[in-house]
Amino acid sequence: MYPKIDEPQRYSAALYLRLSKDDEKKDKYSESIKNQKSLLEGYADKEHLNIFDVYIDDGYSGTSIKRPDLKRMLEDISNKKVNMVITKDLSRLSRNHIDTGHLLETFFPEKKVRYIALTDGYDTEIDGYTSELAMFKSMFNDLYTRDISRKIISIKRDKQKKGLFIGGKAPYGYKKSPTDKNHLIIDEETADNVRYIFQLALNGKSCRQIAMTLNAENIPTPAMYANIKPSEKRGAFSGLWSSERISEMLQNEVYIGNMVQGRVQKLSHKSDSCYKLPKEKWTVVENTHEPIIDKDTFEKVGLLIKSRVKTRSRKYDYLLKGLVYCNECGSLLGVMNRKLASGEMLYFVCRTYQRFTAYEKCTCHCIRVEDVTNAVIEQVRNVCQQFLSKLDMAEINDETQKLLQFEKKRQEKDAADLKNKLKTIEAKIDKIYDDKLSDNISNEMFQRFYQKFCEEQSVLKEKIQELESSDEKEIELNLENIKELVTQFLNAEEYSKELLVSLIERIELKENKEVLIYFRFKELNVPEHL
Repeated sequence: MYPKIDEPQRYSAALYLRLSKDDEKKDKYSESIKNQKSLLEGYADKEHLNIFDVYIDDGYSGTSIKRPDLKRMLEDISNKKVNMVITKDLSRLSRNHIDTGHLLETFFPEKKVRYIALTDGYDTEIDGYTSELAMFKSMFNDLYTRDISRKIISIKRDKQKKGLFIGGKAPYGYKKSPTDKNHLIIDEETADNVRYIFQLALNGKSCRQIAMTLNAENIPTPAMYANIKPSEKRGAFSGLWSSERISEMLQNEVYIGNMVQGRVQKLSHKSDSCYKLPKEKWTVVENTHEPIIDKDTFEKVGLLIKSRVKTRSRKYDYLLKGLVYCNECGSLLGVMNRKLASGEMLYFVCRTYQRFTAYEKCTCHCIRVEDVTNAVIEQVRNVCQQFLSKLDMAEINDETQKLLQFEKKRQEKDAADLKNKLKTIEAKIDKIYDDKLSDNISNEMFQRFYQKFCEEQSVLKEKIQELESSDEKEIELNLENIKELVTQFLNAEEYSKELLVSLIERIELKENKEVLIYFRFKELNVPEHL
């Protein structure tokens, strides 16, 4: 029995209709917009109500109040054009208990609006705005939405673990298969652009330089190619390639055939806000689709990017940029430019010394970049020549085994130290969870700390895994690869950043100007001991 309306001429009614995809799947007939509208208009006609307007949000979830026609209706209420709202049931208005409570207990009473939910038999004129029945139904709708959200997340995670693509838009360079929307195939129209970007990176171009090149050549951005409309708040660089976009692409394993998903997570089913997950929590499934980039190219580009990550100065470019560290304090060395009679000259300088000179935290380490570069080139050349001259497998392996024994003990100690640090981080994570549950910190502060600690945790776990996964059997496999790189270095007329990064992991400069080189391959340290 639907509510009777006395003095219908007093009211200017708004009919509000909403349908989400989940509602449509549940009961397509009873929940359809057409049937909702027929029901509400029939009731209004029977009660001789004046309908000011019909407001329809088709395809919008009830968990969010950010719906275009709901917003328009609330504006009309505020402008005193509407003083009655009719919906099929309470869930059409909202499935969020908090939003429903705000509308029924605050907004509608303040605006003197009568609200009717037909099939729930709810009328604020009769039941009052704070009816226990309305609040109970609102909480039930909220719980229903929470349950649906959990089921959807579970299904999505299961598909992700199987390596099925579940995104709306395929990554740039790929498209969804016409026969299987969960499988990616190469989009030749954009795949060449991806290959071009990686080639530019191999040639030593920074992410910023690559972005500038693409913009100069008028190559469409991924958003432009996908016909994604720009935000209303357009910035000066909207529609252009950015260094951030290039960096993300160059480090995305999707281009070597691995499916990478689950990198962000919503705060809750009621919120549109998301936060980034640490890399260890991403869902990565290998070899799910055809690669655009080979693994060797991808790894080389990754090494080049890592060598630039901590580089503070972007003004000067030089061969050893991002590779040279202070031996005493461990910080990455910066450079400064000195004007001499013979011209400008770059000098390495310790950043810690620059920042804390008065506190004598470190020393200057001032030395010409050119001198360090020449010393490094000469030392690497000597090591490479010795390596090739001693490439008798039996001899080099005997020495390698001795070195590996020492290296293994050092790695075990380093791994133990890192595990202790990891326990400390895990204890900090447990502590902020307790603080959140006790309301000692806000959710925003919890998310900030949680993300920071998770990133530290991820880095430590990666380092531990690297140390524990070292395998002596890799030596024989490495020798051919090392021989190729060493030969390439010795035959090079000019030395590239790519080649140096392939051989050198880190360079340290001591206070007495001595240069220490740490190679990526343990075998390259062998000639020093032969």
